[in-house]
Amino acid sequence: MGMITLFWIMFLLLLLYTILPTVLIRLFGLWMYTKKSNGDGIALTFDDGPDPEFTPKLLDLLRKYQIKATFFVLGSKAEKYPHLILRIHQEGHLVGIHNYVHWANAFMSPKKVRRQLSYSVNAVENIIGIKPIYYRPPWGIINVFDLLLVKRFRLVLWSLMVGDWRSRGGKERIKMKLLAKLKNNDIILLHDSGETFGADKNAPVYMLAALDDFLEICKLRGYNFLRIDTYMQLVAQAEQEPVRLLKRLLIYLWLKWEHFFHWLFNIHPIDLNNQIFYSRVCKYHGKTIHLENGEEICSGDLVVELHFNNEKLSQLIAESNSMVQLAVNMIRDVQRFLPTMAQYLHLHQKVKGIYGITMIHRGSKQLGFTVEELPKGLFNIFSHIYLRILLLVFHPNGKQRIELKKGQLSPRIVAISVQELKRRYSLDPER
Repeated sequence: MGMITLFWIMFLLLLLYTILPTVLIRLFGLWMYTKKSNGDGIALTFDDGPDPEFTPKLLDLLRKYQIKATFFVLGSKAEKYPHLILRIHQEGHLVGIHNYVHWANAFMSPKKVRRQLSYSVNAVENIIGIKPIYYRPPWGIINVFDLLLVKRFRLVLWSLMVGDWRSRGGKERIKMKLLAKLKNNDIILLHDSGETFGADKNAPVYMLAALDDFLEICKLRGYNFLRIDTYMQLVAQAEQEPVRLLKRLLIYLWLKWEHFFHWLFNIHPIDLNNQIFYSRVCKYHGKTIHLENGEEICSGDLVVELHFNNEKLSQLIAESNSMVQLAVNMIRDVQRFLPTMAQYLHLHQKVKGIYGITMIHRGSKQLGFTVEELPKGLFNIFSHIYLRILLLVFHPNGKQRIELKKGQLSPRIVAISVQELKRRYSLDPER
């Protein structure tokens, strides 16, 4: 194998292992937090500490301006200076990690990176009793396997860096760069140690002096400084707002479609005072339903087909503080509806039973209904898709419910005979 071929193989491996994933996160902010797109709040962050000379001075300065910051610390230094980690935590700042020693992930195996992180997490947790979950890789360089860390850590980069690890230009260079580049949603990167490879040992002297002037100006301008965890909560809220607006639009459009569907197939409410169900009288088409009381509903029998009123369901969801309260409210409304249903059936003597298809079937048996599996086939598949979309649109945590209850969220046939309904719920004692 020639030297040129070997060079290109090594370059390709390096490209896939570290260059490409690092470029993706740095240019496009994929998988890592860099900055908010809008909003009010600046995150002040410090790397490479704690340092016995500069970190105490930095903490004094932050206390002077009553600012909370985030410290991405090295695990080896946390073990060496536990009193500084404890002070950072006790004064209300957030402790994140920055590897055990300041090595770039590009030059370590995935196993070594994880070992560095585990050592660092354990070092910090042993001091403050809290497991750190915020992580900034040294120099912002990662390898492709670090993308798997997003399940365990919140990976954080920066949006404003001013080269404060160099002494040249003194405090004025640092201060002017901070003021010139600052935006009201930046994540600022500074360093409270000068011991890292490539840094000037006394550079934090100038950083602290510049920071003092900078914070004084920011105070006059009314800037708000946040810890990274608070900053990220605001990011999540800002990102969720368009989703909430879209969901409200989807609900509106869905309900409009349902109104048209009800008109088209003559589906209407039976109880105008408790419109939890819409219904229509039609012929049943499907497999024979064997009811609990020994009766059967067969294909061709006249039935009342029930449909949940999703507008009412949406209202119940909005009025309920928990899933338990929602279930209680729904059962209450169903119990109120059934006597009206029994009275309605006195006018439809040929109807044999009532049935519907739903994923919300818990508690149905206690009300006298038979619950059966939906037969396999295209209708089953369509019902699965339709009802899951319905849950996704109307339930505030629909996506999570679908993921957590995959095995349970399947449509069922819920049915009861007219005779059983009248026996249980008729208002006429002679019937």
